[in-house]
Amino acid sequence: MKYEYLIVLALSVAAPLILSFSKKMDFYKYPARLILSIGLPFVLFVFWDIIVTARGHWAFSTEYTIGFRIMNLPIEEIFFFIVIPFCGIFTWESVKYFMRDKN
Repeated sequence: MKYEYLIVLALSVAAPLILSFSKKMDFYKYPARLILSIGLPFVLFVFWDIIVTARGHWAFSTEYTIGFRIMNLPIEEIFFFIVIPFCGIFTWESVKYFMRDKN
């Protein structure tokens, strides 16, 4: 299925994205930290992906991606380096928020 990778990313980010605007968690109040936390690894790993894909170390199946590519990377792979770190940071901030009440 061509949209499989995109669907997995969309399902991964759906709940964290919606819940990140909760006024109780204050997640949205620090956009600079979020952008920096996602941006630095994004640049590093997209650069890495471009190199190793060009060298033939790995490839991306056209069967599971929509076909739109930037520098020979499927757009889904580029979204991956935004979505997954966002989900990880959201999870970390959620744990901190809920543990704050325990202390």
